[in-house]
Amino acid sequence: MTVSEAMRMGLTVSGRPMSAPLQDVRMVARQMVAHFVDNVVPCATLPGDIIAGDVTAATRVCLELSVSMLDGKDVTAKTDRLAEAAAGWAREGVPIDTILHSIHEGFKLGMDLVVANATVEDYDTVVDAAKLVVEMLDTMSSTAARSYVREHKAVVSEHHNAVHTPTSALLSGHPTSTMARECGIDIADAYSVVALVIPKHPDERHPMLDGKVVARRKLRRLQAELATRCGEQALAMLSVDGGTILIPTTRPASQALDKLVAQLSAAAHVPVTAAVVTAPVVDVPEAAVRAHEVLDMVARLKCVPGLYRFEDMALEYQLTRPGPGRDILGSLLDPLDAHSELLETLQVHIRNNLNRQRTARVLHIHTNTVDYRLRRIGQLTGLDPTVTSGLWRLRSALIARTFG
Repeated sequence: MTVSEAMRMGLTVSGRPMSAPLQDVRMVARQMVAHFVDNVVPCATLPGDIIAGDVTAATRVCLELSVSMLDGKDVTAKTDRLAEAAAGWAREGVPIDTILHSIHEGFKLGMDLVVANATVEDYDTVVDAAKLVVEMLDTMSSTAARSYVREHKAVVSEHHNAVHTPTSALLSGHPTSTMARECGIDIADAYSVVALVIPKHPDERHPMLDGKVVARRKLRRLQAELATRCGEQALAMLSVDGGTILIPTTRPASQALDKLVAQLSAAAHVPVTAAVVTAPVVDVPEAAVRAHEVLDMVARLKCVPGLYRFEDMALEYQLTRPGPGRDILGSLLDPLDAHSELLETLQVHIRNNLNRQRTARVLHIHTNTVDYRLRRIGQLTGLDPTVTSGLWRLRSALIARTFG
């Protein structure tokens, strides 16, 4: 007998419907739920009202569905009820692995009940029942999982919109208490406004991989890490390339921001660069503009990845502002225009905090060559890079020229 034939005719054991031990649905459901609480570890952590309500109700639905399948009856209505229950679990935050594990545990108990009175003469029927059980398990697991995932996506979308709304309002300078209450998010008195750039993961350029999928996974890892470290009060508008994060000034503490950026880099598997400006809530829009200006400046100056505070970059920021001062500073390097290797050496040497060995390594030259080039820079520009006054003006000239 095929499984489909068994479903149409119904199965019997020892002359009785195989579904008979399951037909007292309320009693069997109580036994199963008690077993779940004692043996399915995550179930023990669920609130009592969920156990007595949703879990018990869903167990009854599964039992009724099983009885109908064993009796060869239509199960469409019951699978719809199971789908509705799974959607409810998604909204309640019940882990899907708990749900699926409970379904499998229920099948073990149910199978023990329906074959308890089987004899040798029922062998063929038990074999057919085993085949049918596989189909029943597939029906229930796929119905529950499909509905759960669909509803979970809707919940995630709602949360995204709830976070996106206050974030947009803060960045545009239009936050309201009504909006905050509707979104369930408290508006802080002040924020650390973090602008960040997320570079491409090497696999995004891999010819055999889908770069968009790699990028989205990178972003999801970073977002998950941010949620873990800062909770729901961290508001973010991020793409796979970067964006803006608003963190209440008390969470985390200012000195912990460096660690946070390092943690986000580790989670994303790429070196994140960020700039932060702290401001009262009313000044968040201006702070965001300034933070991104600092971030752009850091990128153009080819600074190493990490967190940059506006107060630490104030000099560089001011040097990059348009005006005659910037033009004059930039012109100090005109004598090096015909000597690209000297300009590159100066840039790399300053970027490496004047470490001759590191500069030589980066440029693949000897340290003596580094010394020679620095002397030539001094001869051509009249500014000695080995003394403080000359180095300060040369560094300022580099910054000004980068933005000239």
